[in-house]
Amino acid sequence: MTPIELAKFIDHTLLAPEATARDIVKLCEEANELKVAAICISPSLLPIPHRLLSGEIAIACVAGFPSGAHYGATKAFEAGGAVKNGATEIDMVVNLGFVFNSMWLELGEEIAAVRMSISKTAKLKVIIESAALTDEQIIMSCRVAVANGADFVKTSTGFHKSGGASLHAVQLMRATVGDSVGVKASGGIRTRESAISMIEAGATRLGTSATRAILAG
Repeated sequence: MTPIELAKFIDHTLLAPEATARDIVKLCEEANELKVAAICISPSLLPIPHRLLSGEIAIACVAGFPSGAHYGATKAFEAGGAVKNGATEIDMVVNLGFVFNSMWLELGEEIAAVRMSISKTAKLKVIIESAALTDEQIIMSCRVAVANGADFVKTSTGFHKSGGASLHAVQLMRATVGDSVGVKASGGIRTRESAISMIEAGATRLGTSATRAILAG
C-alpha cells in the first residue's frame, strides 16, 4: 500500500484539551499536504476558517468526549451544533454505564438521538471503548449502534485507561457489523506496521495523531 493509498484511511486527529486555533491551522495544513480522509477535532475548535482545509477532506468532530457520561440530549445538542458549524462526521462516545448494566434500550436511545440531531447530513461514528469491554459487550454495542443509525463503529477515544485499539477488537467488530458499516480503529496506532495490521483486520478508518510518521514509515 502506497502512502497516498494509506492516507485515505486516516482521520488526522487533534483532541488535546489545550489545542488552539493556531494548532488547527497546522493540522489543516498537514491534512492538505498528506491528503488524509478527514481531520478529527473538538467542537469548540469549529468552524474551520474558510478555505483552510481542502474540500475533499472530511471534518470529524467528537461528541460526549472523552467519557461518554453525558446526557444523551447533551450529546445530541453538541453533535447538531458541530454539524451546523461545518462538521461532516460525528464521533460520539457511548455511555459505558449503559453497556456495563446491559441497558441496551437506553444505549440505543442516545445513539438515535445523536443520529436524529445530525439527520443524514453527517456520518455517525459510535465509539464503544472496546478495550474496556468483553467480547459479548463489544458485539451487543455494535449491534445497537448499527440498529440506531451508526455509519461506523469505533474502537476507542484514546483516553480510556483500558487502552486503545486491538486487532482482536477490530476483527470482532468487523465480523459483527458486516461489510456495509465502517470500522474505525483508534488509540495507540503510531506506526505504519500497526496501521496496516488494523486495515487487514477490517478497519476502514484509522484515528491517529501520528499520521506523518505512519506515512513515512
